[in-house]
Amino acid sequence: MATIETAADTPRPTLPALFTGFLKIGLMGFGGVGPVARHIIVAERGWLDDRGYAELIGICQALPGANTVNAAVMLGDRFRGAFGALTCVFALMAVPLLSLVAIANLYDAVSDHPLAQVALTGAAASAAGLILGTAARLLTKAGLARWAWVMAAGAFLAVGVLRLPMLPALLVLVPLSLIAATFGARRV
Repeated sequence: MATIETAADTPRPTLPALFTGFLKIGLMGFGGVGPVARHIIVAERGWLDDRGYAELIGICQALPGANTVNAAVMLGDRFRGAFGALTCVFALMAVPLLSLVAIANLYDAVSDHPLAQVALTGAAASAAGLILGTAARLLTKAGLARWAWVMAAGAFLAVGVLRLPMLPALLVLVPLSLIAATFGARRV
């Protein structure tokens, strides 16, 4: 497992702290949990610093599955082993699962109404804004090297502009990132 730096002088969180932290992420994460997860993990709980969080999300995006679920598994395992990973995932998913069942039943009842379609369009635009805002915050606070900025721009260009599939883009960008990091480390 990759080594992600924790925030300086942060004690290892307890299982109840992990549970309540990820329960809060799941409870507050309507429309996307990225901004909420970063706030709770970095700013509120201090489990990671911004750079550590950016590294964690980078790893989680390269793995199959939802980024925040992957982060819950990785942080839970890191701090409290397999039981910590299960605790974090359960806490993260409990409220959204129950909410999703209730909302799906409600949506089924009103899905033919034009206002429901307008509301979904607005929710999609809000979610895109949250993702862009979180990305901008991570890029500006992570203290990235010049080569990392080039890789971020390459990923945005490949997936966001050229609409290439993510897996082939990662298969090209990850080796290039490793090469750039190796040469960057030698220069320091």
